[in-house]
Amino acid sequence: MLKNDLFLRALKGETVERPPVWMMRQAGRYLPEFRALRDKYDFFTRCKTPELASEITVQPIRIVKPDAAILFSDILVIPQAMGIDVELQDNIGPVLPNPIRSAADVDKVFIPNIQESLGYVMDAIKMTKEMLNDEVPLIGFAGSPWTIFCYAVEGKGSKSFDKAKAFCFQEPIAAHTLLQKITDTTILYLKEKVKTGVNAIQIFDSWGGMLAPQDYNEFSWRYIEQIVNALADETEVIVFGKGCWFALGDMAKSKASALGVDWTCSPRNARYLSGGNITLQGNFDPSRLLSPIPTIKKMVHEMIDEFGKDKYIVNLGHGILPNIPVDHAKAFIEAVKEYNR
Repeated sequence: MLKNDLFLRALKGETVERPPVWMMRQAGRYLPEFRALRDKYDFFTRCKTPELASEITVQPIRIVKPDAAILFSDILVIPQAMGIDVELQDNIGPVLPNPIRSAADVDKVFIPNIQESLGYVMDAIKMTKEMLNDEVPLIGFAGSPWTIFCYAVEGKGSKSFDKAKAFCFQEPIAAHTLLQKITDTTILYLKEKVKTGVNAIQIFDSWGGMLAPQDYNEFSWRYIEQIVNALADETEVIVFGKGCWFALGDMAKSKASALGVDWTCSPRNARYLSGGNITLQGNFDPSRLLSPIPTIKKMVHEMIDEFGKDKYIVNLGHGILPNIPVDHAKAFIEAVKEYNR
């Protein structure tokens, strides 16, 4: 039995004494303890070694004390498992040296056996659950099919993902075939995570905002919704689409338990666009954590007032930045715990 189930209660839309709080990328580069491990082990070694992944997952629970843990992993373990090479290069980020550029390339991509290819993630979940000792819930996650597709076709990060978009528009049958393969793999992967013990799932659509609304429906949302439908009866599902405010209405009609919002959409607009009945999560600008601590606390309290304390999970509008002082991250969490409307 969880000692702190505030996060799960908010996901279910229950009345709570205060909103729960966690931070995207909270297990990460702003923590000296994380950087110490990063200096000793390369990125995918950390992802694929359950002892390291679980330690990194629980570090912020000990240090900044949020209301939920999120498993340390990466969205690109999915394409790796599907036979697509992924490397992490210094000062560049993820690089896929053999990007998908044709229908023949798509044919080579396969739907893997999850336990064989991603069993190390399940081992990390088991180890993390032991270390958490029911203190807080554990969130599992995956990238949206469109976001994975962007990396697979572009071959690296991009400001426009024009190659990925061009593939969709010029080779729509091949594009949809690849998106469906990613979707099927993601469903199998997330179901295995739930079976292994995560308490909720978040889908990160980091590049959804690159698409026009009609293209978003065709190349992103229809695949995210398949994942939500496949998981909704088994666990709570959060959908976070960066820059996807225009889709909040459609998202709110789905079986998702909550919708993430970035900082470009005001709480009032997010409530209006989503119809006012679904739990929302967000949306503090990560850069605002560089403000003085009193300002952070004041702005967090104002943000909660605007969203309302119920059907709301306090979070950042995207991942925490590596240059945020730990005391400022703690102040963000503490401000929520001190909130009293």
